Formats: sequence, structure tokens, C-alpha cells
Amino acid sequence: MSFPAEASGCSVDPIAALSAAVYAVRPPLDGPHMRRCLIAGFTASLLLPVLASAADLDSLVTQLAPRAIELRHQIHQYPELGNREFETAKLVVAHLQSLGFEVRTGVAHTGVIGVLRGGKPGPTIAVRADMDALPVVEDTDLPFASTQRTTYDGQEVGVAHACGHDVHTAVQLGLASVLAGMREELAGTVLLLFQPAEEGPPAGEEGGAALMLKEGVFDEFKPAAIFGLHVFPEFEVGTVAYASGPVQAASDTWRAVIHGKQAHGAWPQLAIDPVVIAAEAVLSLQTIRSRNVDPTEAAVLTVGIIRGGQRENIIPSEVELRGTVRTYERAVQDLVEKRMGEILSGVAQAGGATVEFEYQRENPPLVNDATLSAWAGERLKARLGEDKVQPMRPVMGAEDFAFFSERVPGFYFRLGPTKPGTVNGNLHTPTFRADDGAIPVGMRAMAGLVVDFLAAPPMKTYPDAAHGSD
Repeated sequence: MSFPAEASGCSVDPIAALSAAVYAVRPPLDGPHMRRCLIAGFTASLLLPVLASAADLDSLVTQLAPRAIELRHQIHQYPELGNREFETAKLVVAHLQSLGFEVRTGVAHTGVIGVLRGGKPGPTIAVRADMDALPVVEDTDLPFASTQRTTYDGQEVGVAHACGHDVHTAVQLGLASVLAGMREELAGTVLLLFQPAEEGPPAGEEGGAALMLKEGVFDEFKPAAIFGLHVFPEFEVGTVAYASGPVQAASDTWRAVIHGKQAHGAWPQLAIDPVVIAAEAVLSLQTIRSRNVDPTEAAVLTVGIIRGGQRENIIPSEVELRGTVRTYERAVQDLVEKRMGEILSGVAQAGGATVEFEYQRENPPLVNDATLSAWAGERLKARLGEDKVQPMRPVMGAEDFAFFSERVPGFYFRLGPTKPGTVNGNLHTPTFRADDGAIPVGMRAMAGLVVDFLAAPPMKTYPDAAHGSD
């Protein structure tokens, strides 16, 4: 699968064209279609004004948003699963190269890093967008709806951007165009992270934010802070929402196998019944939340899989339980893991069985830095209008942006994707849809944060390596 050239005709991003002319960037693709676009782009560049000042950010967004929307349609129509974002990455690389960004590819498998060094010394700021789609069959009437299919976990599945990552990627591509038009006035370096596999890598593979960090993305560039956004259907187009402190939960997975003794279903006295023991364990585990965790603290313990038995008249020898735990605080996470082990062991022993228990800590909690959040909230209100910036309730869903914000101060906010007066599907469902109108709002919000941060950082920062010491 690839993005067809004719999907966008010979549409030219004006700032990309300007950068191609000024920096003599070689086009990333060859062929007559690319040559036609390069000629058209050079012609368009002659009509452009000089690089814009920060005061012109809004007009730049208005000018450049239509191209970002076109790119969103391509990405949406041809979605790709985690660690398989090959064509999406090619599209990202082509756009960044046309703007004069330094580009790194193959990061955490299919990730892309774009580096824009401003004309003045200053800190490095990072911005992250996730690129992967989900194994979902899209059920919308969008003219660019996905009809893609692939194999996932041994099954043929549909593929759709049912979590809005196409919008995130398009917003960041639009951000790249805006910042390229302001390069000489930027005081520092902008690091754009296009991340694969936020939804998780395929079985047996590493991926996502954790792998990008493992491969040293922050060791080389050392950003002072990082920004990220995510569409959320409860918010309308034109609005954003944020909170300080915990905004998304730590995500842990667990597995327990209860080993009993098999017997005929008509002679249960000869068995050690792991089904009955598992049923008791499921109920007992829920007392951790109600009787062990402080009522003012957040915790979720879910049993998502119960698997055992082959026949209705056989008591099986074992039953497997699997589930997830969500928490905000490390102490609560420790308590839940400890009590789960104790309860499972005790219930199994009381029934004459044994138990294997595995607990895997995956994503950490996503916590917005207090200083950065207070500053960013005011900047968003100044850019978008106070009535367009809403409070955000923390949720128990996980987000691997948390790996980045564990390393450096982070600010992660919601972007409204729902057209006013319409009903939207939830994230990860076939009927979820994001309106194109969210893209210029996201571009304006994120560009404002980046420009304002570099102009007057709200926290102690250090000059980037490209410009040396102040």
C-alpha cells in the first residue's frame, strides 16, 4: 500500500516551496510527478513574502492549514498499524525535507525526527505526534474513509484512524510549515517527534515512546520540555482542554494461572476446581479498590480475560485470568500489586490449588508539569480566547507520551474534534470521526506554545548544542 501521487495532484505547500527554493533541498522522490511539483513549487515561491515574524503566526496558520488538511485526508485514507507506518513515514519525511528540516528516519522502527534550528540561540523544545492506526473497520461517510485491510495477530482486520492520530500527524506537519516560515526569528531548536506504535507494538516487538528513548532521542537533543496533544470527542472544534498534574493513568497488565486438578464434571469431589477458585479470586480482587486503596485515590482493577476448559462436562486442570490495573500514584500501584499477589495466593491455597502470578508495569502515569501547565494554559487562552480553553478531567486511559514527560517537563492537552451540533463516536470505535476544523486550531495552539516558549521560557533552560553557550 502506498499513497497515490494523484491523491493530492500537484498541490504545493507554499512554505515548503519557499524552503525548497531558499535551501535548495533535493526532493525526496524522483519521477515526472515530483519534477512537475518542484517546478510549480519554485514558481509559487516567487510569489511569497519574506519569512514571517511571530506576530504573523495566525495568518500563517490560515494560509497553511488547507495543505495540512489535504495531508490528513491522505493519512486517514491509508492508515497503518504500529511499527508498520511505512507510507505514513515517507509522507512525513517528504514534507519535512521540503521545508529544510534535518530529518532522521528509522527511529524505533518507523519513527521520524525533524529538527529545525532557529536563527537565534536558545533552548530545544520537543513536540510529539503519534502516527499509528487501529485494527478497526471504519464506519463513517467521510469521502476519504479507510477501506484498508491487513493481517493482525493472525487475523484479517480492517485498519482505521479511530483514535485521531491522522489529525495529530497533520497538525504537526502543519506546525512544521508554520515554524519553517519563522525560522530566522526562532530562538532555539524545535524537535518534532513523529512516533510509531503509540497503541502498542505487535506481539514480540518493542516500540513507541519507550523505544525512541531507549534509542537515545533525548540523549542527543536534550529538550527543555515537550508538548503533545490528543483529540477527544467530548470537546467541540475550536476548543482545547488541559489540566495540571495527573491527566492519564499508569497502565499495568497482569496474568494469573490457577492450577487445580481435573475431573469429570459429575464427580466434583475428585477435583480441585480452578473455575470456582477463579470466580472467588475475581470477586476478592475487587476488594483491593474498595477496602485497601484510600477512597480519595484513583485505581482500577479489571479482569479482561477468563480462559479455561475444553468441554462442558470436564472440570479443567487450570484457569487463566488476565487483566489491567490503572493508577496515578506509585504508592497505589505498589499496593495493588502487593495485595493482588497476596489475595491470589490465599484464595488458591484455601481451595487446595496453586497459582502463578505475573505483573507487568507498562506505561507510567502521564503527569503535566505544574509550572509548564500554568504557563501553557495562559498562553492558550491568549492565542485562542479564554472561552475556548476548558478544564480537562483526568482519565484512566494510558498514553505513552508519559515516557517522554517522565524525562523532561511535559504539557499534554486535548483538542476538540467534534463538529458543533453533531454526535461523535468514542475513541477506538468504528464511528469516531474528527472534523477537519480541528487541524488549524491544533496548529495555532501548538505553534503558539512553541514560539512563546522559545521567546520567553517559563522555566530554567539551557542553550542547544547548535548555538553553543549564551
